[in-house]
Amino acid sequence: MRGEIRDINSAKGTEPPRGATPRRLAAIVVGDISGYSRLMELDEEGTHARVKRIERDLIEPTIAEHDGRLVKTTGDGFIAIFDSPVEAVRCGIVIQQSMIGRNAAQSKQSWIEYRIGVNLGDVIVERDDVYGDGVNIAARLEGIADPGQVYISGGVYEQIKHKLVCGYESLGDRKIKNITDPVRVYRVLPDPAAFNKARRRRENALIFLLCAILLAAGAGGLWYMITQQRTNAERQASIPIPPPAVAQRTPPAPSVQQAAPAPAPAPAVAPAPSPVTPPLVKEPEMIALRGGSFAMGSNDDASEKPVHQVTVKPFAMSKYPITNREWNACAAAKACGFVASGKDDAPVTNVSWTDAKQFVAWLARETRKPYRLPTEAEWEYAARGGTQTKYWWGDQLQPGMANCKNCTDATAEQPIKVGSFKPNPFGLYDMGGGVDQWVEDCAHKNYQGAPLDGSAWVENDCVSHVLRSGSWKNDVGYVRPANRNSYDTNVRYPTHGFRVAISS
Repeated sequence: MRGEIRDINSAKGTEPPRGATPRRLAAIVVGDISGYSRLMELDEEGTHARVKRIERDLIEPTIAEHDGRLVKTTGDGFIAIFDSPVEAVRCGIVIQQSMIGRNAAQSKQSWIEYRIGVNLGDVIVERDDVYGDGVNIAARLEGIADPGQVYISGGVYEQIKHKLVCGYESLGDRKIKNITDPVRVYRVLPDPAAFNKARRRRENALIFLLCAILLAAGAGGLWYMITQQRTNAERQASIPIPPPAVAQRTPPAPSVQQAAPAPAPAPAVAPAPSPVTPPLVKEPEMIALRGGSFAMGSNDDASEKPVHQVTVKPFAMSKYPITNREWNACAAAKACGFVASGKDDAPVTNVSWTDAKQFVAWLARETRKPYRLPTEAEWEYAARGGTQTKYWWGDQLQPGMANCKNCTDATAEQPIKVGSFKPNPFGLYDMGGGVDQWVEDCAHKNYQGAPLDGSAWVENDCVSHVLRSGSWKNDVGYVRPANRNSYDTNVRYPTHGFRVAISS
């Protein structure tokens, strides 16, 4: 695919056939497998089958999930277009991080690794192809990307730099074949470790510069002090010293016959009472749940099987999802990564799992209470409200019970105020619809091997975590307490929020 994508416009010409769709601004994503010829030589049939499976199970669904359109696949690669540069880069990150998990079971020589380039350009889009310099630039970025990496142009960077939980490494301006002006290139660093490493490099450079400035200022000050002392010494040496004055003898003071009475002791002062320390932050309203056993899962979807009995210990869950007001208290304390927009009493959105963990860590620190994310089992137990029906209110959809795409007559364009619908039997609001809600657990394709004690199902370095509840953008099937979904750990998404829990 390498030559085919790189020369896609030079081979066909920059002008499409007559009757083409008018120009539009789009984010173009070009992906290609590194070392595809070598992989085919090692195992032609096996590699072909794996690539087709990846396209079917990962590439196509991920593009659709991020509101993109797959233009075409070309053997070992693909081209897709997006209206949003943010969603285009998110899509690239999710594909690359999902491939890490897929390659884990393979020997290194059999790894399938994509290079991905993303560019924002004015292009001409047909039903099965796309034309323009914007495509060529995306293809060139893919061509210079390292395996497993996402490279973006400066135009994309300017659009997304404050909207994703990412670091960015500038690779400078690059001369692109057949493109007149150089293109500014950035490498995306999707994981917090890489982001922190890049940030530490910048901080160390600033610290070094500051130290150099202080050292220079200190040296200048020291030189000035030495010069002034030398000048003062020279002045004093030139001033004549007067003869010593004759001391006058002072008559002795009369002897004291009786000591003065000792002063009266000061009256004892009672110590001031210790001030009562006010709460450092307003805590979310919590609902105490006594715990118990319940049948977790359902037979409605393969990811919800097998149905299994789980025993949950007593705990408390926040009455509502975390709101913009609560989130922005954390942001004001510089403990959360962004300031949320929207109404104060609406649920916070566009939150990654990593963001949610930062919030609960801050809340626990400020309140001195062990706040945390709920486990997946705790969330489903709380959402069911003591019922085992399809929804907590019964087996049939009822209007006005949840905020989802086809749950009400009105179509919501955004999440509405928390608590706008009825609570479930446990007194919890918005446990279905509203916003997707992060839980502690790593993502698993089903419940085979899941813990039975209500604890979180986690492994080290899992790249995706579980989401529950569905959102205002999803249909009623997502509102079911048993429904489960997952998303990349470090990537923000507009429908993702969370609520908090605390052990009793």
